[in-house]
Amino acid sequence: MTRVFSGVKPTGHLTLGNYLGAIRRWADVDQHQADALFCVVDLHALTVDHDPGRVRRLSRQAATLLLASGLDPQLCTVFVQSHVDEHARLSYLLECVATDGEMRRMIQYKEKAARERERERGGSVRLSLLTYPVLMAADILAYGTDEVPVGDDQTQHVELTRDLAVRFNQRYGHTFVVPRATRPQIAARVMNLQEPTSKMGKSDDVGPGVVYLLDEPDAVRKKVMRAVTDSGQDVLYDPEARPGVSNLLEILAACEGGDPKTLGGAYESYGALKKDTAEAVIELLRPVQERHKRLCADPSYVEAVLRDGAAKARAMARPRVDEAYRAIGLLAAG
Repeated sequence: MTRVFSGVKPTGHLTLGNYLGAIRRWADVDQHQADALFCVVDLHALTVDHDPGRVRRLSRQAATLLLASGLDPQLCTVFVQSHVDEHARLSYLLECVATDGEMRRMIQYKEKAARERERERGGSVRLSLLTYPVLMAADILAYGTDEVPVGDDQTQHVELTRDLAVRFNQRYGHTFVVPRATRPQIAARVMNLQEPTSKMGKSDDVGPGVVYLLDEPDAVRKKVMRAVTDSGQDVLYDPEARPGVSNLLEILAACEGGDPKTLGGAYESYGALKKDTAEAVIELLRPVQERHKRLCADPSYVEAVLRDGAAKARAMARPRVDEAYRAIGLLAAG
């Protein structure tokens, strides 16, 4: 059976972009068709300045929202990255296979490092920000992953993972499955409602351009109705020339299962499109929010799911990581 691995980073509240671009597919498709593991990758949240208490709160919230979104612990494995030591164990071995040049060529490193330096007024960034793609590779390779469902911005990291797996196998003997990236066809990258040429990200964006999964209906409605559109009056799907209206059409199509190009021809005004998009998003999020509220009322259930998920993940990862330790030349523990 195909094995799938993916995760969410607790650096901010989960957004509509996270849901439409990844989480809904995990719940509707991946957990039913594959041996699937879904992880709150909390170690990745430590690569920049952070508040420890906030990371813990967001990690719990992310795990609860994954379950509220339909992930079923009877069908898949849901856990927290730091609860499984094999991620950190394997990451160091892969750092001994990766090169400095590979890390510095990562587009996300360049972008995030520039933002961090600007924020710190020219200060240096954490070493973990440079090496975190290797930790991501360890997350994937520890489980013999076949497929990694990702958005466009993470494809380069999966390619690095493939390179490291091939290199390790060639140098030290076949140890790792070489994974491949898979991408959803619609709304793989939902854009900021106020800056439609930028991704709707949970880590870096605040304010009216980001719809969060736990936003109240009135907040959703206000954000969508105030979304930036484009010059001209025609409602056309053209992501290059009309990014604002195209983003709304993508969101509406993803919510209702339609085609953004076809939907564009059904509207004569931006106002009508915004109204329908807002209501579609509200209805999409309603059951998720209701389940989240119920799960928050029973925290012991979420804790049990994460505890059992970590035990299951550990049992899957440890034999392969132990094999990698032996292959690279380390003595077996007594």
